[in-house]
Amino acid sequence: MKHNKYVVYWLLTGCLLIFIMVLVGGITRLTHSGLSISNYKLISGTLPPMNTQEWQEAFDLYKQYPEYQKLNYHFTLEDFKSIYFWEWLHRFIGRFIGIVFIIPFLFFLLTKKLDVSTVKKCTLLLFLGAFQGFLGWYMVKSGLIDRPDVSHYRLAAHLITAFLTFAYSLWVALDLIYPSKKEINKTIRNILRASLLILIIQIIWGAFVAGLDAGFIHNHWPFMSEGKLIHETVYIEQRPLLKNFIEGKSGVQFIHRYLAYIVVGSVLYLGYKTKSLVLAPLQKKGIKLLLILVGVQFLLGVFTLIYAVPLVLGVAHQIGAFFLLAAMTFTLHRFSK
Repeated sequence: MKHNKYVVYWLLTGCLLIFIMVLVGGITRLTHSGLSISNYKLISGTLPPMNTQEWQEAFDLYKQYPEYQKLNYHFTLEDFKSIYFWEWLHRFIGRFIGIVFIIPFLFFLLTKKLDVSTVKKCTLLLFLGAFQGFLGWYMVKSGLIDRPDVSHYRLAAHLITAFLTFAYSLWVALDLIYPSKKEINKTIRNILRASLLILIIQIIWGAFVAGLDAGFIHNHWPFMSEGKLIHETVYIEQRPLLKNFIEGKSGVQFIHRYLAYIVVGSVLYLGYKTKSLVLAPLQKKGIKLLLILVGVQFLLGVFTLIYAVPLVLGVAHQIGAFFLLAAMTFTLHRFSK
């Protein structure tokens, strides 16, 4: 750790920035701000409109696309500014993360602060970051054609790539913080691997729920009952039965609901299996943290559903998933080294 402390600080700073980006991304989605900037300019798009003429030009461009024409035709320039802010901030943070990852990486590479293994891992991180940026624009493009909403598949890809980039950044940092190896319990490690996989699938279905506005129906718990769709626009399509679970609002919410029980069950099983084992202090802390966070996240999911996704609860639920993934990554690392 002492030899690599600046590299560790760099990686953990990247983790923090990705967390902030996901937080702002959640607000952007819940405030329906994601389609407010309908073009992409890598350099000149860094600054928002700086005067009345530039704001009007941005608003006129927004008027050419389906979200304004079908949903927000009543918007004034001031209304437009309120949604523009969140999307601009989200993109600005993405650009800043790119700088934070690339420039220190080149410095550490030129000053030979990275061994061959870490160089390979960091190169993969840079690829994931670039791919995340591409997926963001690819997602936005899907909402600029005929429907005033982005593809929930592209939204899920954009979100899960951010989560995985964070988890891998944390893993690489942990490799440097805890370089020594020791005997591990393979059974517990395999349970953690399975739990992590289930959690990733659950996050993907959470993105489906968000992308389809499926949280605005069946706002009851524990059973799904008829609920009014609060979101203004409804698209009803006939589809094969199995497609309902990836494209239908009720089917997607059904999977997300019951995967939550599986996630909770897997963590409780993990707690049960480790209860009688002699564990290292950090392993114990990881298990305890998982048990606490999975309970908090489950309750946040229930309340978010019951209250039909208010902004604060919706964002808190997404942050809960982020913290749970971080705890799962940390704990798996402690059982893998």
